[in-house]
This record gives sequence, C-alpha cells and structure tokens, in this order.
Amino acid sequence: MDYRRAMRRTPLALALALSAGCAHPSAPGAAPPPAATEAPQTEFPPLLDIDDPAREPDVVFWPTPPSVVDKLLAELRVTKDDLVYDLGSGDGRIVIAAAKQYGARGVGFEIDAKLVEESRQKAREAGVEHLVTFERKDIFTLDLTPATVITLYILPGMIERMLPQLERVRPGTRIVSHNFPMRGVEPDRVVNADEPGRAHSLLFWTAPLKVPARRGAPPR
Repeated sequence: MDYRRAMRRTPLALALALSAGCAHPSAPGAAPPPAATEAPQTEFPPLLDIDDPAREPDVVFWPTPPSVVDKLLAELRVTKDDLVYDLGSGDGRIVIAAAKQYGARGVGFEIDAKLVEESRQKAREAGVEHLVTFERKDIFTLDLTPATVITLYILPGMIERMLPQLERVRPGTRIVSHNFPMRGVEPDRVVNADEPGRAHSLLFWTAPLKVPARRGAPPR
C-alpha cells in the first residue's frame, strides 16, 4: 500500500486541529511481524515522581480511539517481554492497554502535568501501576534505547526532529506512527484501522531505520 495515499485519507479536521510542537496530538473530550526481543531490565522511577520541565504543551491532546489502540498493539505483537514507550502519551491509554491486555511494561512520556496525573490515576484504577510509569518529559530529550516498542502520534515535522533519537534505538525495536509519515523513511507496512466516518492509518517500521544520508553528514 502506498502510504502517501493513506495519508490523504486522514481527515482535514485532524490536520487543522494540530500545530507543530511537542506531545501527542489529540483533542479535548474525548513491522513485518516483529522478531521476539528480550526486554531490558529497566528500573522505573517512582510513580509519583514528576519532572518539571520548562516547556509547555504546543498541541492539544487528541485521543486514539480504543479500537485503534487494540489494532495497533495486536499488529505490533506486543508481549509481556516488551517495554513500550509512548511518546506524547496523553491520558496513558496505550501503555495501560499494553499492560492490561498483554502484561507488557510501559512508560508514557507526556509534557502536560494534568495528563500525567490522570494517566497515573487510570493506571491505579486498571491495576497495572506495577507495570507502567508516566513521566513529565520533553520527548525530544529522551533516550529511547531501552524500548522494544515505540508508539508515536505526533506530526511529521516532530517525527523528523526525533529521527536522530530513533536512529539510535536497538535493532529489532518496533516503531508505529498513527496517521503520520516519517519523512524520507518508507514504512515497512501500512495498516488501515478505520472507524465509521473516520480514517486511521498505522505505519510500521523495524529498527534499524533506512534513513537517507543527510547532506554533509559523514558516511555510515
């Protein structure tokens, strides 16, 4: 499937609702099959430990529908051995679902302090607070190498800005972007996850990414 055609199916309203910045695009109110990867032994910070970065959210939270969350996790073939990083995690629904449905560990990174607290409360209510952590972080400062699965729902320019981080992830790490392409990097596959009246596309990559050489960069 041509991902450019898939992108044209994204509703115009979604594109208009978002502006470049950080966090997870969402609105108020509302890989070829991956090889098994051994989860790293990572110590999460305490659930109530909150960073206080100076950056403020630049986009509103636009939640991923539950059916799309389920499709995304199933296509990634998440297991209890995975460590899922959700970049711009909003209300925490993706990492909470990964923990509840598959027993996976997860970390949600979100710059909106209220959403971080909401996510932590929802994790407690779901009984998965021993598996997941939510941190108030600027996603452009993160070390992504511990993750075995990375989920993105951010704008193309933001993904492009994160490419140096994504290039450093471990081989075999599975990456998915909801609706938005990784400029210059063809996805391994694209899967439709449409709902009535709204189109959704899931774009998948497996590390290492096939990133074109940058002008002036030394040869790999």
